[in-house]
Amino acid sequence: MSRALPKRNPLPSKEASLFKELLTLYETRQIKKGLKTADLILKKFPDHGETLCMKGLVLTHMNRHDEGLELVKKGVRLDLTSHICWHVFGLIQKADKNYEEALKSYTQALRFDKENLNLLRDSAQLQTQLRLYEALVETRHNILRLRPNQRQNWVALAVAHHLNGNPKEAKMVLEHYQRSLKNVPNYDTEHSETLLYYVNILEEVGELSEALSVLDTNSKSRSIVDRTAVLEIRARLLTKLKAPEADEAWLALIQHNADSYESYRGYFQHLGIPLEQGNKEALAKLEEFATQLPKATAPRRLQLTVAAVDQFESLVKPYIVRNLVKGVPSLFADLKSLYADKEKQQIIETLVESLREEYASASTSSALTSSSGESEPTTYLWTLYYLAQHYSYLSQPEKALALLDIAIKHTPTLPELHICKAWTLKRSGDLLGAARCQNDARLLDGQDRFLNTKFGKYLLRAGMVEEAISIFGLFTKKDAASPGADLEDMQSLLYLLGEADAHKQNKKLNLALKKYMAVKKVFDDFEDDQFDFHGYNLRKFTINVYLKLLKWEDQLRSHPGYVKAAIEASKIFVAVADDPSIVTSLTSSNQMTDAEKKAKKKAKKAAVKAQEEKKTTQPAAADKDMDPPPPKDDDPDGIKLLSCADPLEQAAKLLHPLVTLAAANVDAWIAIYDVAIRRKKLLQAVGALNKAVALNPDHPELHIRLVDLKQRASALPQQPPAPIGAVFIDALSKLVPDEISLETLNSQYLQKHSDNPEAVLAAAKVQAMLKVPLGAVEGTVFALSSGETGQGEKLATNIRTASSALDFLISIQSSRSDEFRTQCQANYPLSTIFKTPTELAPLRDQVMLGSSSSEGGSEEVTP
Repeated sequence: MSRALPKRNPLPSKEASLFKELLTLYETRQIKKGLKTADLILKKFPDHGETLCMKGLVLTHMNRHDEGLELVKKGVRLDLTSHICWHVFGLIQKADKNYEEALKSYTQALRFDKENLNLLRDSAQLQTQLRLYEALVETRHNILRLRPNQRQNWVALAVAHHLNGNPKEAKMVLEHYQRSLKNVPNYDTEHSETLLYYVNILEEVGELSEALSVLDTNSKSRSIVDRTAVLEIRARLLTKLKAPEADEAWLALIQHNADSYESYRGYFQHLGIPLEQGNKEALAKLEEFATQLPKATAPRRLQLTVAAVDQFESLVKPYIVRNLVKGVPSLFADLKSLYADKEKQQIIETLVESLREEYASASTSSALTSSSGESEPTTYLWTLYYLAQHYSYLSQPEKALALLDIAIKHTPTLPELHICKAWTLKRSGDLLGAARCQNDARLLDGQDRFLNTKFGKYLLRAGMVEEAISIFGLFTKKDAASPGADLEDMQSLLYLLGEADAHKQNKKLNLALKKYMAVKKVFDDFEDDQFDFHGYNLRKFTINVYLKLLKWEDQLRSHPGYVKAAIEASKIFVAVADDPSIVTSLTSSNQMTDAEKKAKKKAKKAAVKAQEEKKTTQPAAADKDMDPPPPKDDDPDGIKLLSCADPLEQAAKLLHPLVTLAAANVDAWIAIYDVAIRRKKLLQAVGALNKAVALNPDHPELHIRLVDLKQRASALPQQPPAPIGAVFIDALSKLVPDEISLETLNSQYLQKHSDNPEAVLAAAKVQAMLKVPLGAVEGTVFALSSGETGQGEKLATNIRTASSALDFLISIQSSRSDEFRTQCQANYPLSTIFKTPTELAPLRDQVMLGSSSSEGGSEEVTP
């Protein structure tokens, strides 16, 4: 039998009035007055739990979190039957993003105040955040029972049933809700959204005819006001019903937005006509659309995808000419997907080259005219621009750069030409030259945010972090701690990933890890930010968008930005776990010289002085106790993060979401293996490699890990205990057969993939793992510098692989690394990747100055 909880002694009337005043002061954000009021009560009743909790809550808003939390815990212990104590405890836990514990506190509060609407609403939001949909349904039922006259409570219950996988119950709730409505005005957007949601529910449960009837009735009566949604849903429903009116519905949708590719795809899917190359029926239909909708681009572009090679030239020529005459810079991006077909690619190249010759002679005689008869002297320029992008994409940089030189001489003030030149040099391995060309583009218009941002991005790619931050600082808040801090606050993944990669390139693993973990924090914030929308969307009746939000949040960490950051950060954690001396060396290299210390001290004094001047010039702000200042960064260099006690555990947490959300990513499974095998999670490690083998059995990094797994298994002092041991040994024998030695396995892999530079490098790394003589390893690596590892599209990949090979030779202390560097430089003459630091220094200096080609541009103007 459980022990009865002690009874609470109520406060006398005077203190009870003060306590009510305390609650009001907190709700109206009068924090300092609230603290004084709490102290008045506690002076006479120091063990009053509710007052202690309220004082603790007030202190947490005064940036005294730890002190406040201790008071709240003490208050809860003194009054376990008070819903106020548990509610306050839940509020603090919720603010700390500890949603599971916050929900437990709210559940306790509801035991003692079952009909408290605030508690119920907050509990519902927490249950949605934690995806506890069964409990959510019960909570929403209770709210509706208490407030059946509020429309949002009916909709909220329907959404809860829907999220819980019971759309039929959601349908019944919505029908009951609609029967209770009276005198709903026309064009009521809240009611319109609810009706659209009801139609979607009917479609989901399979009542298509009813859904169509509801949609048609309410759209005609002006109850549903979203015309685009009506057209889309109507076309979809009629197609599912196989109704004859479906043709008309799709055509109406296309007429509504003639450039929506999805509408055309839906129409052709309804007709059963695949939009694939060589389909004459599809081509004829698209020709009809192109005639009927002369201003629409979509049908003409789809024709190019569908047309067979013999019809392609007659269709692509007017499309290209039209866009060149209009001066559409994105023409190449539009047509790039057609290059998958080599014949179409060759047709485009021949066509544009002939147009170039035609326009070159026309531009000199001023005879080039548009369809309206007006002179178009820029058409030749845009033709050169297209061809430059074309050859750059095909990894023919010499041709691209020659064309760009002609174009820049023709019109030196067009930023797109310098951007294209930068793109070409980047693909050729000249990162510093690419950044210099981006600077040329930027100097043409110093106030253009896009051009400045693009330049900053290229500076990061070239490893020039400080210069990039100074460029980004032209457009960040002037009162921010630093441009980087402001960009991190703005959750700029471009900046965070770019700077992290730059620090990694510069061998500053601590700073790289800090930025990768900042990306992780951005996604944590995305996840936390949805919390407020659980109540907001239901109040505003934006239900359909809200459901899309929840679906998007469930897939949040499948975003390429998170996947990359998690994999790269895990690699750093693994490197530190393998070699703890990395932290020691970074710590010692982080020691500043006397001159650097003086400069830092001087900068700190200047920053303090600027803040003081700002305080004196700005008017006094209102009481901001509710909004504490951002926490101070006590690890600006990332050394503490890098030297954490459990790097492998940190890496495992980062990679855990990728198990389900990046299941098709081989690199993710390889990263998961690297962490699991070091944590002695043998089955998890084998499982990761099995997944990788299923995706790409010949992946170079996978080959290295298979040999690594076999070596680690052989080095085990004893077989793993049952039942793990038998399963592990069986799985290992399937991945790497016992009858094949690792030397033979590697030799077979090298022979099979001798034309793949990444595979050759992987084989060389395995040779080093197997203690093969250094000369043999060097011989394998030097095959990459022979210039026979690929041509054309593989050029950029080969540059990266050659750079990785050079790093590998340096890591094994090869005496031939300088020879390899020289050969690579000869193979890729445009690249600066293989230059020594001494050779790179003057090139770095030139980046910020720009080229002589930008002399005609305007001077930079700081915004």
